[in-house]
Amino acid sequence: MHFKILVEDISGKRSLDILIPKIIDIDSGKNTFEVHSYKGIGQIPKNMTSVVDASKRQLLNLLPGLLKGHGKTFEGYGNDYPIVLFIIVDLDNKCLANFKQELLDILNTCDPKPLTKFCFSIEEGEAWFLGDINAIKTAYPSAKDRVLNGYINDSICGTWELLADALYTGGHQALKSEGWMRAGEEKSEWAKNISPHMDVQNNKSPSFCYFRDKLQELEA
Repeated sequence: MHFKILVEDISGKRSLDILIPKIIDIDSGKNTFEVHSYKGIGQIPKNMTSVVDASKRQLLNLLPGLLKGHGKTFEGYGNDYPIVLFIIVDLDNKCLANFKQELLDILNTCDPKPLTKFCFSIEEGEAWFLGDINAIKTAYPSAKDRVLNGYINDSICGTWELLADALYTGGHQALKSEGWMRAGEEKSEWAKNISPHMDVQNNKSPSFCYFRDKLQELEA
């Protein structure tokens, strides 16, 4: 099986490039993967036929075209090349059921329809790191236990800010004051440093476990 995975930012790609070989068998050659990142989540176009600015490279803005394009591409591969598309986005403060249905509605407009799985980080991608406190502490031994131990897995609480409070000098307020670009750089560092230490079979984040299980269900 070939897994093609679309994520909303570079920190997600950095993390998944490390984590996916921990989840599925890559060494045998039966499974392959590629992760593509975008410049933010964006929003679903109100008019599916409207022209979007592709140069902004925001995942949801481009999603209708991406799904239709992958449907045609996947059909051309035939049965000899099994392939699945994973779309991974942060839930943020959206209703999971409603958001997922919106994405499924877009997928259902495709003909042909690519084999697609939608997965969500609840509330944000950093929730998957916080599902493995030991990995965080291994990567950052001075991380603040008081902050980490107060976290409830997959809670809507300002996840990346909480992780920043545990890891960054001055916490999330100091990091925000340096601008969104600096915050993005720091998130990528967290992904690079924490992901190698994560125990994917014992993660406490339900949304991570859902993603892991979907991958393992489909692997060859």
